[in-house]
Amino acid sequence: MASPPENGTVRTRPPISDFSRRSLIAGAGALGAIGALGATGCSRVATSAETKGGDLLDRLRAQGVARLGIAGEIPFGYIDRNGELTGEAPELAKVIFKRLGVDRVQPVPTEFGSLIPGLNSQQFDVVSAGMYINPERCAQVIFSDPDYQMLDAFIVRKGNPKNLRSYADVVRSGAKFATGTGYAEIQYAVEAGYEEGDILIVPDQVAGLNAVEAGRVDVFAGTALTVREVVKKSAKAEATEPFAPLVDGEEHVDGGGFAFRPTETNLRDAFNTELHRLKDSGELLRILKPFGFTEDEMTGMTAKELCHG
Repeated sequence: MASPPENGTVRTRPPISDFSRRSLIAGAGALGAIGALGATGCSRVATSAETKGGDLLDRLRAQGVARLGIAGEIPFGYIDRNGELTGEAPELAKVIFKRLGVDRVQPVPTEFGSLIPGLNSQQFDVVSAGMYINPERCAQVIFSDPDYQMLDAFIVRKGNPKNLRSYADVVRSGAKFATGTGYAEIQYAVEAGYEEGDILIVPDQVAGLNAVEAGRVDVFAGTALTVREVVKKSAKAEATEPFAPLVDGEEHVDGGGFAFRPTETNLRDAFNTELHRLKDSGELLRILKPFGFTEDEMTGMTAKELCHG
């Protein structure tokens, strides 16, 4: 499921715009479960009181449940084939909210582009979807510090015959280039000098792998985690080493975190405190590791840094 543009906001810093985070396909069973659960997630949460910094955390403790906005994206936040909420962000949310005195979390599935509008219209309490933190989004919501960082990587034929290790390599070699619908990698390639009209746009990373294996393209670009996972069982393709794309001539690393309504700084700050404890203890990597995250995806970046681009 490709994530549509989100009210013009993007997952990269300016001038890369009008592209949302790249998505992964959940199975047919997962999508069915999302549809079923979506009907239960339509009621709205209570409005914030006049308490300085918001009183949502107190209300969540009293209710015993926090509602999580998710977008049905593996491995970030989705409903599995057994109808259970999982993914790197929900599993992390379960741990942190438990530490904050909130016993349960409840998924509210929606389209990726509806996550910020849904949060601000109080359809759920927090966005738990591994959302990239960038200046455009920071103008609409407040973020926890990122729980992961992400580089790009390529799917190429075994042996990487064209020696493609960066977007500049793709341009210089004249390689046939593909990426996913709405992926930020479109603009990374354009910035490197690739003609946008020559890019093959496919639905997702699975279609990208198929295109490389069939020889329709030489390279497919995605996140390092996405690429690493999708090529595991391929006999014809491999993943390149992760790399940072260039934005305005400088290496750029994205980071993803949890989004909160701007009035709820108390909840965001309490969430951050527990997040940093998990980082310091190494527990964060243990929670994220089953979803393909490695030490390379751990980060000391802050939301403040990413919000300022």
